[in-house]
Amino acid sequence: MNRNNQTEITGSLRLGVNIDHVATIRNARGGRHPDPLRAAHIAIEGGADGITAHLREDRRHISDSDIARLKAELTRPLNFEMAATDEMVSIALRHLPHACCLVPERREERTTEGGLDVAAGGDGLRSVVDQLKAAGIRVSLFIEADEKTIEAAARIGADIVELHTGTYCERALEDNAAGVAAELERLKHAACLADNAGLEVHAGHGLTYNTVKAVARLPEVRELNIGHFLIGESIFCGLTAAVQHMRALMEQARREA
Repeated sequence: MNRNNQTEITGSLRLGVNIDHVATIRNARGGRHPDPLRAAHIAIEGGADGITAHLREDRRHISDSDIARLKAELTRPLNFEMAATDEMVSIALRHLPHACCLVPERREERTTEGGLDVAAGGDGLRSVVDQLKAAGIRVSLFIEADEKTIEAAARIGADIVELHTGTYCERALEDNAAGVAAELERLKHAACLADNAGLEVHAGHGLTYNTVKAVARLPEVRELNIGHFLIGESIFCGLTAAVQHMRALMEQARREA
């Protein structure tokens, strides 16, 4: 563990709420309802520390105008998820979000599948990181919990790595106890490696009420980013209640760690 960060990382754990799928519902019918910006404000009222939005190449959910409105009106940091393309870099530099999380993106996928291949990104990915950091934007890389990928992330100058928790959540859904244990050990090891490399550690993808606590107990993890589950759960209980319950579980896990 990076001892310089020990006081902070054993304290509170931030929650970022991804509002992409509010836009998915809006776009299914067209028009303005439901409004992702309204969802962002409600999530913040419920205890979110920040808002995440992914502007995809095909604009399947979040739109350019959504990003502009979020940046103009949010009272908490905006985490702008983006592919490492010239178009997205230009948009990020125009709006200057608090942070940009670079993610892999393929048109045929339903949602982001797996982590960014940082080693293969080479000088092109380093150039994107450099441009964003020069503008004062914190840069995060969405990655698999893999030692070589963490080393590459530190080498190209990222500020943050967000560990992909999707496989862990899939093993939990399968009720695969051995698989869950193995994935948690992999996440734990990666979080330690990243922290020791001077990277801030975040985690996310597929987390639910049933799976969040084990990840929240990892002391190096500073932030969890959760979206699809919270938006889905809000249909039944409201977004404020969904965010509040997720926060309560995170805080309970942190106290138990």
